[in-house]
Amino acid sequence: MTGERDLVRAALDALGIRRLALAVHDAALPGDPSDDVGRGAPPSSGGLAFLRFAARLGFHAVQLGPQGETTEHDQSPYDATIFSRSTLSLGLARLAGSGLISDRTVKDLAARRPPGSEARAAHRYAHAVARKVLDEAYATFEARRPREQVESLAEFTVRHRDWLDRDALYAAAAAEHGDPDWLHWPEEDRRLWEDLPRIEAAQRARRVRLAGKHARVMERYRFGQWLAHGHHGAFRHEARQQGLLLYGDLQVGVSHQDVWSWGSLFLSGWRMGAPPSRTNPEGQPWSYAVLDPARYRGPVLDFLRRRAGKVLEEFDGLRLDHPHGLIDPWVYRAAQPDRLLAVQGGARLFSSPDVPDLAAYAVVRLEQLDRASPRHADGRVRELSDEQVARYAILFDVLVDEARARGRAAGDLFSEVLSTQPYPVERVMARHGLGRFRVTQKVALEDPADVYRSENALPADWIMAGTHDTEPIWRVAERWSESGRAPAHAAYLAQRLIPDERARARWAQSFASDPARLALA
Repeated sequence: MTGERDLVRAALDALGIRRLALAVHDAALPGDPSDDVGRGAPPSSGGLAFLRFAARLGFHAVQLGPQGETTEHDQSPYDATIFSRSTLSLGLARLAGSGLISDRTVKDLAARRPPGSEARAAHRYAHAVARKVLDEAYATFEARRPREQVESLAEFTVRHRDWLDRDALYAAAAAEHGDPDWLHWPEEDRRLWEDLPRIEAAQRARRVRLAGKHARVMERYRFGQWLAHGHHGAFRHEARQQGLLLYGDLQVGVSHQDVWSWGSLFLSGWRMGAPPSRTNPEGQPWSYAVLDPARYRGPVLDFLRRRAGKVLEEFDGLRLDHPHGLIDPWVYRAAQPDRLLAVQGGARLFSSPDVPDLAAYAVVRLEQLDRASPRHADGRVRELSDEQVARYAILFDVLVDEARARGRAAGDLFSEVLSTQPYPVERVMARHGLGRFRVTQKVALEDPADVYRSENALPADWIMAGTHDTEPIWRVAERWSESGRAPAHAAYLAQRLIPDERARARWAQSFASDPARLALA
């Protein structure tokens, strides 16, 4: 333990803060010139150095973002695959150390990274690197077939067969048609996993033919996932060695690929987004598939258990991205051409007995609504019985049950509830004693009741300076300085924090002249 770490931990104890976590997405991790290809990766030299840096500073945990495979045209980790791990996050030096790729390959790829990639991720180059590295690594594996690696790959394949075969078959179908977008494939292959009893035998036969024709493509895919999962395991081991917990991120959406692989589980004709809110007044048309309530009691719950169980095995805790989507998703018609207009005219799936197309799914009754308030208002649902709360909580309860089955406490799940917390969401959170996020960068200083103010936080809440949706804290400080608001902010904080009037004036003057310090305060 360093002196700095001891000091920080003592301060946290004095403040009653149980865990201090540092959140970072894979792509944003710093690089090391020896193996940096323009995009961060946890098991890279730079990623491992960052882990040690966080430990020295006194953090208890590192929070990573979703870690699924992305596409070259959509780099958002929240649109990534939900089971397969990103091969963009492989550690090249680690691959070279295992003999799967050469030191020359690592050196050449690092030397050719695009200009400016030390400041902004070079996603397309990273995709090209991943393809080249996997080609070389798999060719080496095929040529040598070391017994230990062959047995490890076989064990991995058997353990993860329920999702791995589907994702590998997607790679096979993409190779068959020369196109990674399943919407461009012939109808027969677009519907290979849909629940169509009359053609079930034909679907199985077609899957077998594709797998046979593209066996090497599928085996290479499994090999890549075996590597990606192994590298994550090594990174988590290093985190434990440094005394750090590693948190994952369970995104609410599913990737375009996953819609193909698990299409029978989704509600036809509807998409999920976010309604107008303080965070985004226009709303957000995410276009995510919506799980079909008619299948909750069987296939959907099994699917969610597998998904949650896998992520919980790989991390010490989970950030639950937009838990509203598991409790009472905001849905809109998929067929409407103007997606923004569609999401603005949407409704909550289980709280809309007054919407004819959604009334069959309603948990609440008409008399339990405040119909004078907007559909997206937190207080639109005014009251709920315990039985109704249990119906809202069906999917969320699965996550908590899976966490407990793996020795986690409910507090190891933390829910990204930001500016909006509809009453059904509030009740489900309370059902499990879970808190919300309080983002101090978004505080309305003039409103003592503002949800983002730290003094309104409960012991189960998480207080944070910002999220991946907010500006960097240094930019906030710059805007305060540019607008002339820094002195007023400094005076306000001084009044709140310092009893002595003279000391208060000196503190305010000092911080007003250094907005960066003020923003952090």
